[in-house]
Amino acid sequence: MEKDVPRLGLESFANENFKVPLLNVELYPLDAKYFSVENRERYPVKDYISPNRRQFYKIFHMTAGTGVLTVGLHQYLMNAGEIAFLHPDEIMSWQTTSAETGGHFCLIHPDYFTQETHLLQLFRNYPFFQPANAVVQLTEAQSANINRSFEQIWEEDRGQNEDKKQAILLHLQMILLESQRAGRNLVNSAVPDNYRYIHGFLSLLESNFQVKTTDDVVKMKTAGEFADQLNVHPNYLNTLVRNQTGKTLREHIQDRLLYEAKVLLLQTDWDINAISYTLGFSEHAAFTSFFNKKEHISPSRFRKNALLQVNI
Repeated sequence: MEKDVPRLGLESFANENFKVPLLNVELYPLDAKYFSVENRERYPVKDYISPNRRQFYKIFHMTAGTGVLTVGLHQYLMNAGEIAFLHPDEIMSWQTTSAETGGHFCLIHPDYFTQETHLLQLFRNYPFFQPANAVVQLTEAQSANINRSFEQIWEEDRGQNEDKKQAILLHLQMILLESQRAGRNLVNSAVPDNYRYIHGFLSLLESNFQVKTTDDVVKMKTAGEFADQLNVHPNYLNTLVRNQTGKTLREHIQDRLLYEAKVLLLQTDWDINAISYTLGFSEHAAFTSFFNKKEHISPSRFRKNALLQVNI
């Protein structure tokens, strides 16, 4: 059966592409804190696409500037006075469309709510952590209130008060409440077809890395197999992904494999043989060779160095 190959030429889909040359694919740092908050004036916004399994809820409030936020397959043209809610399981991207920027964002890992299970349930059930309802339009007064809450969270996070977590959680609840009172979802539009293919590839790639135990084995696919699942020609998909992210399909596959290797080395006590097997390598030596080629260090030394830094 002949594959249904898109007929859109490279020049055509380039013209329909994002206005910026590249969106860097960013995976969250392995040593990320369970909670962090940043001010956009101090933490410059950059254009990127983040696969799912980020493990963090993200809330992003804009006080100045414009940009294009894509959550799942929904695209939003954001302006000042709007707030976005991003669920950990959704692929998202951000493209800045103005020189001006302002506002805050925070990242919250579910484990931050260890002693506050009712708040974790609040986040899980909050209606705006859904791709089709992810951005809320605020009145000027509501935006000002939320900005003050973020400023207080920022100060508490960097302060020395023993009860600062309690204060942060209270302000977070006020942000959710103020946004829900506004209740005005920004109209979204469907993403371009080219983005759908990038989204589809990253989603399929992530689905291969559902490692929970040593019995789970990553079934690594080739670029051709990913293209086949998306019903497109491998060359078309590879060109599209390379033009948008700066890397080929093969490079993305290897980067994701390396990231998972680091996760298992740093966050489990599995021996190298078990990790090698889980990641789909035929033998320990093949895994060590792959890791050493990418990181210029052996997996065992990488793990030991990380442990030494923790103990210093």
